[in-house]
Amino acid sequence: MPQKIFVNLPVADLDRSRAFYSALGFGIDDAFSDETAACVVISDTIFLMILTHPRFQGFSPLPRADTQATTAVLLALSRDSRDAVDDMMAAALAAGGAEPHPVEDHGWMYGRTFTDPDGNVFEPFWMDVEAANAAQKMGG
Repeated sequence: MPQKIFVNLPVADLDRSRAFYSALGFGIDDAFSDETAACVVISDTIFLMILTHPRFQGFSPLPRADTQATTAVLLALSRDSRDAVDDMMAAALAAGGAEPHPVEDHGWMYGRTFTDPDGNVFEPFWMDVEAANAAQKMGG
């Protein structure tokens, strides 16, 4: 059985966050959702558990990071093409996300960055693995 990852993210407004992630094309698994949490399905093996602040704090051994002031985590999500990266960015921006810095284009890797309405950072990217391996062998 493939391993799965469930990334727990604190959110200030659960309904707003559900709408944001749905606008990116992700599904919501209602079997694992209630008034304090929602399970966002990114893929068959990747899930976001978006949790209200009190629910998140119930799991966390340390205080919750203020993601409007500090970066708690960078979540890089592979996409199938440059266009797919741009499509995800367009959806994120239209749904209330922000783009904190410019596009990174290394030829063999193309990436962008957005923050969700709570300041959580996502980095959709596309990479040509063969070209990346060749670049690494050549020292850059």
